[in-house]
Amino acid sequence: MKITASLVNELRQKTGAGMMDCKNALVEAEGDMQKAIDVLRKKGQRVAEKRADRDSSEGAAVSKISADGTVGVAIVVGCETDFVGKNEGFIALANKLADIAINCDTKEELLGADFEGMTVADKLIEQTGVIGEKIEITAFEKISAPFVGTYVHNNRIAALVGLSEKIDDAAEVGKDVSMQVASMGATQLSYKDFDPAFVASETEARIAVIEKENIELGRLGKTLKNVPEFISMSQLNADVMAKAEAEAKAQLAEEGKPEQIWDKILPGKMERFISDNTTLDQEKCLLDQKFIKDEKMSVSDYVVSKGAGLEVTGFKRVSLG
Repeated sequence: MKITASLVNELRQKTGAGMMDCKNALVEAEGDMQKAIDVLRKKGQRVAEKRADRDSSEGAAVSKISADGTVGVAIVVGCETDFVGKNEGFIALANKLADIAINCDTKEELLGADFEGMTVADKLIEQTGVIGEKIEITAFEKISAPFVGTYVHNNRIAALVGLSEKIDDAAEVGKDVSMQVASMGATQLSYKDFDPAFVASETEARIAVIEKENIELGRLGKTLKNVPEFISMSQLNADVMAKAEAEAKAQLAEEGKPEQIWDKILPGKMERFISDNTTLDQEKCLLDQKFIKDEKMSVSDYVVSKGAGLEVTGFKRVSLG
């Protein structure tokens, strides 16, 4: 059978393979389109086997939100080089896969889902042969809420945030908080989610680091760093706060500040005490982090400012590497 240019182009459109690869596949398949696709897929399997131990740390991170705004999915389609990862065709493939992923609950379900007559897993194998690099889904996250917002940074990080209500500014709030997730790398929603054993271990480790740094600072005659007793709001129980307030009042008395003005000074001192003793929360807990668009407020303060009773119900983040 004569292999026409239109037949080659049709196979190319279906698979994304190069012109010569498509022509050779059609020749081997004697002009049968489906057999030619199988030929390319087998080539992909051979390439995939050879590159199985390669690192697919580059690629594209993308997200998709359902039409009603209540479900969001974020995936990473990994490849070996940033040259491929930045290719428009590769990013288009990643977005097509995200469109399919919105209807799947797990990565495994996505891999078994239909992609234009083949499974997603088969499509990835096919594209491994076409591109010549290891192609795989390296991350899959999904979230559901009354409203889900998203932010994607340069196709390298994709974040999702669930909100408790679909307010008028939901899209703006969802994007802003998703940007916070993408930028600041929170791992918990709130300090209330921490395991007490983790907090205790982290406290001990951080104190040890500061004490070691202070030895060197002392040797150099420089000002020593404050060694915190606490690092999380989860440690600041009523007794701790009462003791801190008593010490603050004692300091004011020692400084000779009139007692009638203490009420104006104490809130600031207590706020400073909390800030100095919740460094873990500020690093790891989304709601306790300083809001990147206005560091005078926390993320929690920002969300509440947009709607009384509005809450962040959860978040997810995927990234390359």
